[in-house]
Amino acid sequence: MDDTHEGVPRVEVTGAAAGLLRRLSAAHGPLMFHQSGGCCDGSAPMCYPAGEFRTGASDVLLAELAVEGVGEPVPFWMSRSQFEVWSHTRLIVDVVPGRGSGFSLEAPEGVRFLIRSRLLGT
Repeated sequence: MDDTHEGVPRVEVTGAAAGLLRRLSAAHGPLMFHQSGGCCDGSAPMCYPAGEFRTGASDVLLAELAVEGVGEPVPFWMSRSQFEVWSHTRLIVDVVPGRGSGFSLEAPEGVRFLIRSRLLGT
C-alpha cells in the first residue's frame, strides 16, 4: 500500500475528526472507514467497528490513519470505482453537524463524517 503521493498523505483527518475518532474508539474498539461512491451517503466515509464491513477485490486500502489517542491505526478503504475518480486528490476526513447514514458509528452523535479534498500536487 502506498498511502502517500510524492510524500503527501492520500488521507488525513482534521482535529475535529480525530477527536470524534477517539470517542468512537473508546466506545467501540478498533475502527475502520469505507467510502463506497454510491448515491446519497455513498460519497461520505462510513465509520464501522473494524471488520464489520467486509472489503474485497473491489476495494482499495488508501491509508492506515494513525490518530493520537486511538490504539490502532484506522484503515481507510474506498471502492475501486470511486478511487478511479478521486485518485488525483488528497482526502481530508472532517466532521460536521448533521445526520448522515444510520449505519455509520457517528450517527447517534448528531454529527457526520465528510470528505474535503485537495488536488495532489497543490
